[in-house]
Amino acid sequence: MIREALGIRVLSRGVVIRLMGDRTAVLAAREVLQGLCQAVGQGQVPTRQEIHALIGQAIASAEGQAPMPIGFAGPEPLPTGPAWSEHLSVYAVGAPVRAKTANQQRYLDAIRDFDVVLGVGPAGSGKTYLAVAAAVHMLKSGRAKKLILVRPAVEAGEKLGFLPGDLQAKVNPYLRPLLDALNDMIDYATLSRFIASDVIEIVPLAFMRGRTLNRAVIILDEAQNTTRTQMKMFLTRMGAGSKVIVTGDPSQTDLEEPGASGLTHALMVLRGVEGIAVCGLDEGDIVRNEVVARIVHAYSRSENALMRANNPPTRKPRAPRDDANQQKNP
Repeated sequence: MIREALGIRVLSRGVVIRLMGDRTAVLAAREVLQGLCQAVGQGQVPTRQEIHALIGQAIASAEGQAPMPIGFAGPEPLPTGPAWSEHLSVYAVGAPVRAKTANQQRYLDAIRDFDVVLGVGPAGSGKTYLAVAAAVHMLKSGRAKKLILVRPAVEAGEKLGFLPGDLQAKVNPYLRPLLDALNDMIDYATLSRFIASDVIEIVPLAFMRGRTLNRAVIILDEAQNTTRTQMKMFLTRMGAGSKVIVTGDPSQTDLEEPGASGLTHALMVLRGVEGIAVCGLDEGDIVRNEVVARIVHAYSRSENALMRANNPPTRKPRAPRDDANQQKNP
């Protein structure tokens, strides 16, 4: 686990352990081993989750961040308190990113305070844009070391067939909306450098299986197009010090069976679970264009009318009259 998390070589010969690799990573590994020795000496048996937390603490300490005590209390949480100042700090020069409605502010506060956030709402309500802005803010402020943007590769009702080019060219159309948001917040040179060095990853959902991501912000966009199995797989990728944000609109699923949506299922299963926040945005939070709000409202009204037409209210059967009443009122 230490070798995989820190990218170093670990050799064990009897009671001697040799650590080889980057100096910062080696110092972090030594601190982890010292903490494990101390725990075992006290009769404790650290779990896998506790070891991941210990690794996250050691990385922060080796990189010269705020000192963190070695132990099994988990990684240092993000600061809590009032809302993130007045705006989110991003790399691009221009207008700052900030919440424009009360629901959007509650959404940002939940991202700050919870490990897992499910943000649902109609198109244009800012659920994806604000999630990306919050992730970039955490990356710039040093609260996260990596940003991973994930999307399921599902066509919106059309079959595109085989796309030309290499793997990156094939998945680019599905991931383009996330790149659009990033381009608003990070200048081209910095974004190119971050992507080349894997500080920012933009990947299809299928490539997430088997990964464990520490000290990262992981965003799953268009989550209504995931299956239940995919959603469970994605949510279990987070490691020590990570934060997961799931965004989607249950009314716009492109699955052949809309009832099988992993987002809809997760909203039912995870509601009320400690450490998880569910935030709902509505038509009043649409800031993309005022016409978009009217379009969403018109479709919602039409769908509600169709639902009422297909499910008319049932009338209660009239109680039968007794014989005396039948004689009086033949």
